[in-house]
Amino acid sequence: MEAKIGKFFESVGSFFTGGDHIPWSDGDIVVGCEREVAEAEKGSSDELKSECIMRLSWALVHSRRPEDVQRGIAMLEASLSGVSSPLQMREKLYLLAVGYYRSGDYSRSRQLAERCLEIAPDWRQALTLKKAIEDRITKDGVIGVGIAATAIGLLAGGIAAAVSRKK
Repeated sequence: MEAKIGKFFESVGSFFTGGDHIPWSDGDIVVGCEREVAEAEKGSSDELKSECIMRLSWALVHSRRPEDVQRGIAMLEASLSGVSSPLQMREKLYLLAVGYYRSGDYSRSRQLAERCLEIAPDWRQALTLKKAIEDRITKDGVIGVGIAATAIGLLAGGIAAAVSRKK
């Protein structure tokens, strides 16, 4: 019985805190990746530059800073046109989906996650992200309904109080 109660409180807590399982990156990781890209641009192979840019894109879209996330989205969108490999396309689409998720554009994020799943239907990361997106959309809908119901309740209470004063 205690285990069921514990799970209930854990699920309620994660509902209100928005707990998802998508990792975050901090400023140190972003700075390290930026340094890596700068060093790779000093004569390294195109493959190494590309790997460093992908790591930087990952760090940016997983950042807690909205400006980093936007920068990561811009980098990834700019690099999509030159992708020929389905694996690279899948990775970039996934990172873009994470970026849009972090920036609050859940419908765009879901579209990109679904495109990833078209390329690799059993890809666990994309499936997890899609579930997090759908959970977040549901949560936002429930909160929106709660706010609307509260507003209607307050309005009805105000009208009832005004009517009772007139009598």
